[in-house]
Amino acid sequence: MAQTQGAYYVPHGSHWPIIGSFGLLGTVGGAGLWLNEADIGKPIMALGIAILVFMLFGWFGTVIRESISGKYNSQVDVSFRMGMIWFIFSEVMFFAAFFGALFYARALSVPWLGGEGHGALTNHFLWPNFSAAWPTNGPGAVGGVFSTLSPWGIPLLNTLLLLSSGVTITIAHHALRAGNRRQLLIFLALTVVLGVIFLGYQAHEYAEAYTHHGLTLGSGIYGSTFFMLTGFHGMHVTLGAIMLTVIWFRCAKGHFTKDHHFGFEAVAWYWHFVDVVWLGLFLFVYVL
Repeated sequence: MAQTQGAYYVPHGSHWPIIGSFGLLGTVGGAGLWLNEADIGKPIMALGIAILVFMLFGWFGTVIRESISGKYNSQVDVSFRMGMIWFIFSEVMFFAAFFGALFYARALSVPWLGGEGHGALTNHFLWPNFSAAWPTNGPGAVGGVFSTLSPWGIPLLNTLLLLSSGVTITIAHHALRAGNRRQLLIFLALTVVLGVIFLGYQAHEYAEAYTHHGLTLGSGIYGSTFFMLTGFHGMHVTLGAIMLTVIWFRCAKGHFTKDHHFGFEAVAWYWHFVDVVWLGLFLFVYVL
């Protein structure tokens, strides 16, 4: 039954939060046991992940049913939009912390270790032969010798793929607003395909880094910041591709109209955010 204009729908008695809590407990607890070499850690973590996946399917399914049944009015729509805005802002701060670590290490820590400014005396006694050049694996040559990856190969190709995916999802959005369902499904599917290809190339790049370049997570400050930034971005691309796939099925089922489709818009916002983060990564991690 549709809500009256002045009402604000608030669900009651949902069991999904407690199920999600058990899933998180199992996942984190199992991971902790696994890292401490307990045999029971892996199955507990696997069970926790399975519970989380079950919770996500169930909870999102409930929200979808509430939406298409007309329980959400304009006030609820504003709440969803504000929630997505704050979520993306939190993601911006998340990546800002890692970019900040990269800039701090490159602009301050490495020059100090090389003898500039506050590090002159320390460098003289501890690391007299250390050259403050970037990229570096530290004055103790942590992780051995490594070589960097060329930005004009796979990184440039992945940049073009993500920029193209930003175009395709924009075309899909315009098709949705124009009521062109066929074009919507085609270009939304293309967006997912481009994201999956991006992930495939990134996996290939990681294999090349480990096997041919000696670049690993243990390769000092450069290796750790490289894999933390690109790895977390890849995780976000994976999440975005999953969300886009769900939205594709919802579009195929006709859940959205040209006037009411915030579910689509929210995922499009997220995907554009992922594109922008990659541009920063390509510039500051690969090129400069």
